Amino acid sequence: MSIVRKRSAATKAYIPDNARDNQYILAEFTLTEQLLSQLPSHSTNDGSANYYACYQALAELLFNLSNSNGITNSLLVANDKLVRVRYSQEMHQWQTKQQIIFYYDPQQHVLQNSFFNASIRAKKITLVFLASGSEIRVGAAKFHQKVKALLANFSQQIKLPMTSIRMRDHQHLTYDIFAKNKGCCTSQAHKFRPIAQRYASQNVTLAENMSSITYAIVNLPLNHRISQLVDIDPASADPYNPLFTYLTDTFSLVAKRFNLNNGALIANGLVPIVRHSLHELVSKVGELQMLGYNPKQSPCGIVSKWQADVLVDNVQLIFVANCHNGVEQNYAKFVNQIEQAIRLFATELEIVTEKDELTLRFHQHVAYNLPLVD
Repeated sequence: MSIVRKRSAATKAYIPDNARDNQYILAEFTLTEQLLSQLPSHSTNDGSANYYACYQALAELLFNLSNSNGITNSLLVANDKLVRVRYSQEMHQWQTKQQIIFYYDPQQHVLQNSFFNASIRAKKITLVFLASGSEIRVGAAKFHQKVKALLANFSQQIKLPMTSIRMRDHQHLTYDIFAKNKGCCTSQAHKFRPIAQRYASQNVTLAENMSSITYAIVNLPLNHRISQLVDIDPASADPYNPLFTYLTDTFSLVAKRFNLNNGALIANGLVPIVRHSLHELVSKVGELQMLGYNPKQSPCGIVSKWQADVLVDNVQLIFVANCHNGVEQNYAKFVNQIEQAIRLFATELEIVTEKDELTLRFHQHVAYNLPLVD
């Protein structure tokens, strides 16, 4: 009998009280010629283009509507960069060539800002809405509806077809799997219901053409002690091949032991981006490692990406849910299986759990094009 059958996972997961909730919603639409015709002129006297007035008009409309709808954190991004949001006690933003990352505390910070290069016409406009308050998960459906109502008004005022707006609702819960070992002895029960089910319980119905994906990323700091678990030959052309092979083999072993058959180990210094995709997709796009999964298909197995001549600071362990993980209408069992796998992984690597953090970030995403009529 397999160990999975012996140790049937509970229908609830118990998460440390110091876990952090985040929700942010993106609304994306193409900057078309038709839309530009509704905005202030972008032509200058010398014939060149300057889009400052266009972007500023969109930003002002966004901020005015945000204030009217009780949304305290909203941003306009018109530089074609991937938007990511993370928790931080200090509010700041950081940009790379391909990404713009916003750090904030939902219980403290208020932010309205715009990010663009006035001399460049962006391919698309991204409106960013950051949830605020202390009950992020409880208020997620209400926040979703607030943003949806704002977008209906926004699109009407600039004569933008509602169906051209892609709405993406991102939610994640972050915690240290070994928080209890560090003194956090209180916890809260979670069922981790799918977003559509949680929203339906509050009479919020999502579009039928919705796509969704659920996954978790565990961050493993690659410290000196772990790198010394195997023999490394600095003179070799691929000195870290034994280390990453060992980590991959161990990760694959513990994942399969707990029936986690959709995942990836990313140790190439790239940022893993998990997306819903009709077909399995693994590709490198600049500084991003794209991972596409179709939750309705059979598990794809474990993918591993590393550079044998580069020792990275962190390794990301990724677990992607499929249709079987949510068969009980919640992902608590999936989360429990991940925790069990990581605890065994930590034992194999002799990680000092009273000191070292293994942070799990549980992601739930839904996306759909806004309908013509609400």
